[in-house]
Amino acid sequence: MRWYEDVLGIAPIGVTISATNPAIGAVVEVENASMRASFALAGDNVLLELIQYDSPQPRPFTGRNCDVGVMHLCFEVDDLDAAHRELVERGVHVNAEPVVLQDGDGVETGTLAGTKILYLRDPDGIQLELFQLPA
Repeated sequence: MRWYEDVLGIAPIGVTISATNPAIGAVVEVENASMRASFALAGDNVLLELIQYDSPQPRPFTGRNCDVGVMHLCFEVDDLDAAHRELVERGVHVNAEPVVLQDGDGVETGTLAGTKILYLRDPDGIQLELFQLPA
């Protein structure tokens, strides 16, 4: 949660939960689950829940963007170039330099022409995206 607050400015709302309960384990389909969760408000109406399992021991995340079931969060920023510089200065893993979506070379952008995108990873290797709409 601290990384999301410090790096992305997503502030926790002070609501946390911990659970070691067969009913919760059944809901998430994880046998003998023991977990903690914190909630943060991203923007005006998106509630982000960050969950950490203490049991069973989680495996490291190895999903690629093309793998079935892998999703990512995308956050709009006003200045992607400034965000990129700050991420690099903080030592955040950035997949590549920002890209401006333009038609050509196998890309058909439609209404997203001119949008800038950047992919990065959080400390657990979870894929995130930042984008800036054209002016």
